Amino acid sequence: MRCSLAGAVLLLASATAFAQVFPSKPIRIVVPFPPGGGADTLARIMEPKLASIWAQPVIVENRPGASGHIGADFVAKSVPDGSTLLMSSTASLTEKNVDQFAPVSLVSASPYVVAANPKVAAANIRELIAFARANPGKLSFGSSGTGAASHLSAELLKSMAGIDLLHVPYKGTGQAVTDLVAGHLDLMFAPAQTVMPYVREGRLKALAITGSKRSETLPDLPTVAESGLPGYEAVGWFGLLAPAATPKATVAKLSADANRVLAMRDVREKMLGLGAEPTGNTPEEFASFIRDDQAKWSRLMKEAGITPE
Repeated sequence: MRCSLAGAVLLLASATAFAQVFPSKPIRIVVPFPPGGGADTLARIMEPKLASIWAQPVIVENRPGASGHIGADFVAKSVPDGSTLLMSSTASLTEKNVDQFAPVSLVSASPYVVAANPKVAAANIRELIAFARANPGKLSFGSSGTGAASHLSAELLKSMAGIDLLHVPYKGTGQAVTDLVAGHLDLMFAPAQTVMPYVREGRLKALAITGSKRSETLPDLPTVAESGLPGYEAVGWFGLLAPAATPKATVAKLSADANRVLAMRDVREKMLGLGAEPTGNTPEEFASFIRDDQAKWSRLMKEAGITPE
């Protein structure tokens, strides 16, 4: 018993000392999707600021595949010292792997933009639903993978409107947006930072946003609910996570520093300019947010018979 107690005390002391010296080496932020998507964009906005605070190099590393699960699995199995983080989204976490991570901070929770290729004969959600009902299965939508928020947001619209749309999953948002602009896809429910530049150029058209109210960054864009489908609401989020066994003191420092970056004026302006609303919160608040988000989407996936990758 004395040996066990001594061992526990030694382990706690080691963990505390370990957390106190963080960061002692370069930090890697793993983005489990290809470059050009929402998670990648936000990680690269935060990277130089975090590097300055930590006085260590911060490397953004893309590890795409399996709807974000290849990168997520890599982080979950990494040394839990705070040096390997995951810029996650809805797709990266499931009921099976969520306990393998320690939530650090929510980075952004913003409505998605319902974006369409200009060839689609609909100017708003009401017209889109009418066209889809008259042409079942003819409209295609891309996503960053099965079970991603970009997928589930469209599935929610399908369920509530009683329409049939063709789902085309990709390894990441960037690839899907490229095909949407090229006309190989009809629709996408995508982070504003990935599609609004094309909307402003006239290469895509924005039909609505998926939040419960209009966005402060896109005030002229109506919600799905007000433009044809009352009661609809979906939010896409991005956040930082660490391996589950990361010391609490290290997680607390990671969270405080991430929130410090998200409060910086130039970071906020850059994110808001892209349509991403900076959020930030505590590890405990982020954990609660993840539980609520998973409960909502788990019900929809079971009803629709969707199996995450």
